[in-house]
Amino acid sequence: MKNIRQTIVIKASPHDVYETLMDSRKHSQLTGSKAEISRKNGGKFSVWDGDVKGVNLELVPDKKIVQSWRLDDWPENHFSKATFKIEPDEKGTRIIFTQSGVPEEALDDVKQGWYEYYWNPMLEMFK
Repeated sequence: MKNIRQTIVIKASPHDVYETLMDSRKHSQLTGSKAEISRKNGGKFSVWDGDVKGVNLELVPDKKIVQSWRLDDWPENHFSKATFKIEPDEKGTRIIFTQSGVPEEALDDVKQGWYEYYWNPMLEMFK
């Protein structure tokens, strides 16, 4: 299993970044696909029309999101752990993202996917 660490600065408030990731409607707007996201610790989420699923492990509004996270084509019952630390930055908000337990064969696609499907669209949305 492999780990990912990415840092991105978004021209938005920590609240707006948190809401974009955790609000089902805003998440759907960001990705252009269906998202159903519980806003409770222990609650389930499904994004990308059900291709990505998981459970909220820890939610600290406007500061931190920790989720168990898996792609549909990963080995059965295998979950990674995705952590979004959301911090104020002089240019808006810094997201320090880590994901542990990514299957080695999926590493490059997942690394690129965060930029392609989340960070770049978020940069565009808040520019």
